[in-house]
Amino acid sequence: MTKSGGGQGVSAWECHAQRVAAQSWPTACLYVVATPIGNLADLSLRALEALRQCDAIAAEDTRTTRSLLQAWGLDVPLLAAHRHNEQAAAVKIIERLQAGARIALVSDAGAPAVSDPGARIVRRVQQAGFRVVPVPGPSAVITALMASGATSDEAPGFAFAGFMPARSGARRAWLSSWLALPMPVVLFEAPHRVRPALADLLDLAGGSRIVTIARELTKRHEDIATLPLAQVMAWLQADAHRGQGEFVIVVHAPPAQPAAPAGLAEADQRLMQVLLDELSVRDAVRIGTRLTGHARDALYTWALAQRRGADQDP
Repeated sequence: MTKSGGGQGVSAWECHAQRVAAQSWPTACLYVVATPIGNLADLSLRALEALRQCDAIAAEDTRTTRSLLQAWGLDVPLLAAHRHNEQAAAVKIIERLQAGARIALVSDAGAPAVSDPGARIVRRVQQAGFRVVPVPGPSAVITALMASGATSDEAPGFAFAGFMPARSGARRAWLSSWLALPMPVVLFEAPHRVRPALADLLDLAGGSRIVTIARELTKRHEDIATLPLAQVMAWLQADAHRGQGEFVIVVHAPPAQPAAPAGLAEADQRLMQVLLDELSVRDAVRIGTRLTGHARDALYTWALAQRRGADQDP
């Protein structure tokens, strides 16, 4: 979209909207549509057109979805599809698909069927032989990771654990298993439980473990901080508003403890560290293999652990 003039901007938007509308929109199909997690402007053109094209929208909360539709000038019939009626909702959706309808599935915010209801409906629709088309978009998990720096192109892995158990005993046992993973872990928490949950995290992971606290993502009062767990309570107490809103917590991976390959002399380790300071892991290992004579796989494992450790230094 051009930035030079309002009229040209509207024209470009309309042009793109027409192209999206002209794309293929198969009938007898379930469209799983991601919706904004806070900022209405995050609804994509394709998601907007999918909602417009559908004959009905299956919504986790029809009141929330009706507000979204009104904001975008849409008038589409709504069906209730929440965690307490998923099986019954799936039957109704399949009946409509059998009649050739297009049905959209949305949650209150973000991607349906991930941490929100919808997976049972998706499975039932697939089992009935109908097509399921995902329309990607906003995700609190990915949004928080984008701002955390907890992953990298060389170590992109992470685990999404969802909401923590409400009771401390169950929460601590649950957290212990997730914290043992050698990768970042993304957690959700409600505002009234965030302090005891962070206290358990501090006790189990230690004060030096790095976390990213993200609240009110994409909204006006969005607040994101990356800091050691030892500083989290002080950060919360510094502003009364920081105890409000929905929280996404990214627990960064524990510091790696790289072990040198057998026979890798201290001088070779220094050489590899110099290479890693200037090059990618792949290029450093390629050159280091030639210079040291060590096996590529062993050097790669060691170098990757070194890089992860360096990335996690506060």
